[in-house]
Amino acid sequence: MPRHLKIGDRRSLILILSLLLSAGFFATTLFGYFVSKEAIRSAIIGQDLPLTSSNIYSEIQKDLVRPVLISSTMAHDTFLRDWVLRGEKDDRELARYLAEVKLRNNAFSSFFVSDKTRNYYTSEGAFKQVSDTEPRDAWYYRVRNMRDDYEINVDPDLANRDALTIFINYRVSDFAGQYIGATGIGLTVDSVRHLIQEYQARFQRTIYFADATGNVVLYGGQKGLARDLRSRPGLAAILDRILAERSGSYQFLDGGDNHILNVNYVSELKWYLFVEQNEEVSLAGIRQTLYVNLAISLAVTLVVIFLTHLALGRYQSKIEEMASTDKLTGLLNRHAFSILIDKLMANYRRNPQAITVLLADVDHFKSINDRYGHRVGDEVLTSVAHRLRWTLRAADFAVRWGGEEFLMVLPGCAAEEGRQIAEKLRQAVAASIPCPNMPEIQVSICIGVAQFDGIESTDHTVNRADAALYAAKAAGRNRVCLAGASAPNASQS
Repeated sequence: MPRHLKIGDRRSLILILSLLLSAGFFATTLFGYFVSKEAIRSAIIGQDLPLTSSNIYSEIQKDLVRPVLISSTMAHDTFLRDWVLRGEKDDRELARYLAEVKLRNNAFSSFFVSDKTRNYYTSEGAFKQVSDTEPRDAWYYRVRNMRDDYEINVDPDLANRDALTIFINYRVSDFAGQYIGATGIGLTVDSVRHLIQEYQARFQRTIYFADATGNVVLYGGQKGLARDLRSRPGLAAILDRILAERSGSYQFLDGGDNHILNVNYVSELKWYLFVEQNEEVSLAGIRQTLYVNLAISLAVTLVVIFLTHLALGRYQSKIEEMASTDKLTGLLNRHAFSILIDKLMANYRRNPQAITVLLADVDHFKSINDRYGHRVGDEVLTSVAHRLRWTLRAADFAVRWGGEEFLMVLPGCAAEEGRQIAEKLRQAVAASIPCPNMPEIQVSICIGVAQFDGIESTDHTVNRADAALYAAKAAGRNRVCLAGASAPNASQS
């Protein structure tokens, strides 16, 4: 028996469903991503970065501002001012004082420069004399003439093999307020950079200090950081406003990435503390989540489409079966016959081969219905259909033609071979027991056989088979009759 015919194309429905599911999943996922992205950005600007900057500022106050306080204490120390006013007589006294300051505060160096003698004192004693003609001593004359109490600058320390050092230079005045020299301590740049690196590792931010001109004066050694902030186009456009406002949150583009910046002016250091966050780095986590969600959405879509495909396939097969199959016998119905015969005729026109039609009718079926009831009659029809279906060849197909009539089409089969097949069908039905619970019921059939002549319509061929069927009935039933024969060619079991 041929497989059921397709009665619709479900690919369009699957495609539409795929598009709707994909669009829904992707829209939901992307909406969630952008909402999360905006929430993270707002959190960075409004909470995370200012809080981080405050924490770092607190740490800076402990680790970098402390030297300013130490230098201030030295500048106002009674011993230091008395020692100067007494005429700087014993260098060892000042050396011990400076050594104690250095040791107690874990400083890299401690110093005092006398304005009267121009002597440069360290913890080792008088180191040299400063001169206004020496470029390396320009810092002293700058401090001597400045109005502020102190400055912070980065210079090589001559007393320590030119190690790059952060100096806190503090003006010293006598008890009458007259300038008498400069004092302070120094920290190595490497040690301060190490502190910044610790902050960066702890807070996962880029941290650096800039002066009032926009030059980076101290950073944690991160690669690619421009020393001149004006060389970064996105930042340069807002740098003057940042330096004027001294504190606040800002955003700028650099290398295609959005950077969020929080700035605080550290008055003790006279530097600007920049805490910078690359937004793209912060979004790496939710971007990874986006990719995972998209992958899950795609997987769910594929699973749903696959299950829908299976369900639609089964549903369509069921519909096709209902549309093309007789519910009682399981044979094809007339609607399926019309489709199959058209296809068979089209193949015949391309490659003519013999086609034989058999029309069978159950003998005395009305009496079975009247005597045993319609339930037994249905059981008889089902048994006959089963025998017909399983006795026919694989290429043949059987149709319930109506009531107790069955039509069979035998492609590639001439009339005589068709008559022989019909005889096998008659014998199979006659030998069967249609109702096992009622073995006394015996069933037989008559079959009319007609070969398509290649010219007539299929209806005409069926009509000739129907005439042969009535001839077989007239000859005594349980017979096979070939259309066009002068007398019934039949046999009886």
